[in-house]
Amino acid sequence: MSQTLSDVRQNGCRKPSARAADRPSWSQVFLRPEAVWPLSRGAGVTVAVIGSGVDAGAGSGAGALAGRLTLGPRLHGDGDAGRDCVGHGTALATLVAGRRPADGGPSGVAPAAKVLAVAAADDAGSTNADLLARGIRAAADGGARIGLVAAPIAEPAPALADAVGYATAKGMLLVAPVGPDNQAVNAPVYPAGYPGVLAVAAIGADGAPAGSGVSDSAGGAAGRAGGAAVAVAPGRTSRVDVTAPGEGLLAAGPGGGTFTASGPSYAAALVAGTAALVLGRSPSLTVEQLADRLRSTAYRPGTALPDPAVGWGAVDPVTAV
Repeated sequence: MSQTLSDVRQNGCRKPSARAADRPSWSQVFLRPEAVWPLSRGAGVTVAVIGSGVDAGAGSGAGALAGRLTLGPRLHGDGDAGRDCVGHGTALATLVAGRRPADGGPSGVAPAAKVLAVAAADDAGSTNADLLARGIRAAADGGARIGLVAAPIAEPAPALADAVGYATAKGMLLVAPVGPDNQAVNAPVYPAGYPGVLAVAAIGADGAPAGSGVSDSAGGAAGRAGGAAVAVAPGRTSRVDVTAPGEGLLAAGPGGGTFTASGPSYAAALVAGTAALVLGRSPSLTVEQLADRLRSTAYRPGTALPDPAVGWGAVDPVTAV
């Protein structure tokens, strides 16, 4: 969900969607996480979503994360992480761990995992190295085994590198996108560019590297420029470890309803959910063992490994678990 600060000031926070999907997203068919749910649904595993916050309503009543959402700190502005003006963090959280709806609609990869929301961005979803570093540390201190970083930054920073090391030492695997959701990139981004972080790129339904963008329930573009998706240049981003579906995904937004979103951060959410499934089955894995499991069981691209554009291939929950 890529809304600018001027959009927030003019139009307010993202409005709920009137659309309710009655079928799974194509990504769910592609990944088949339900095949391993008899073995693991991610129970006992906490995934921190470090970004714009997660709508508190998702964790109560009939919300997709009811009973499994913990609201952590808000590191920019007042309140806790239960406010999500742009809806980005809410979409990511439900892709990770949204409950399986009775009507057969889209669900998260690990529907029994817990989510720790850490708001490390302003109301427009923008962040910086200091906020991300503090957010990563808060997630690790909050007991998360997996930390999903919602948005990357363009430049490395000592505080962010130190936070990555801190999280790894505390036993938390960081999963991060290799680029932003709303623009092309031609250089490494962080924290995906740091060793020890699982770097994720997006693919489309054909298995090729995907573009990025987001649309609301009415199908209108909602990117920064209000235009079409912008492709990410394959092979010219951060190191890629694995890929996952990241184009035309269905996810819940703030206040309810279904949104359609594209970009590597959403692919990273599916990888974080897969990691939760693996830990739910094998909780004693170390950070390094978990990352290696996800890479070594990925669906191979048929090229020399690691491939510059798709790394070790598409994450495979069935083989990983």
